[in-house]
Amino acid sequence: MTENIQNILLTEQQLQKKVEELGAKISADYQGKKLLMVSVLKGSVVFMADLMRHVTIPCEIDFMSVKSYGNDTKSSGEVRITKDLDRRIEGYDLLIVEDILDSGRTLSYLRQVLFARHPASIRICTLLDKPDRREAKDVAADYVGFVIPDAFVVGYGLDYAEKYRNLPYVGIVTP
Repeated sequence: MTENIQNILLTEQQLQKKVEELGAKISADYQGKKLLMVSVLKGSVVFMADLMRHVTIPCEIDFMSVKSYGNDTKSSGEVRITKDLDRRIEGYDLLIVEDILDSGRTLSYLRQVLFARHPASIRICTLLDKPDRREAKDVAADYVGFVIPDAFVVGYGLDYAEKYRNLPYVGIVTP
């Protein structure tokens, strides 16, 4: 499986250190609030699992699945919710947990949909940010693990055609 990895961009140790830092910052910022962490499946599930173990305040979790890639390396531009939240979110302080902020179209759409449900607040936490690819200028993450170059990355939950999610690091796929 690793023969298609051009190089390792972020090691397992770098990822774990950053997730611990993000967990501490989120814990401080949401002290006394009604935190609901929303994982955007499937890519963020590994990040979310590690992140929530470093959040030291009471929180709840839920999951959404949003499709925009299919089996390609570029977003199709069409965003659709394939699994919605299991609860009402009025009054919650939402933290959308995403694996990668790329074009921003998915998060722009998702934020708009969720704002209509009247949460107390919405913030975004992304493991990886690719600002060079941003098309939706209204989207920025409040918590960013790493800013990365415009390369197609896999591992630590990120996939190519549903493969590579189980790699413990983030690597660049050979073109």
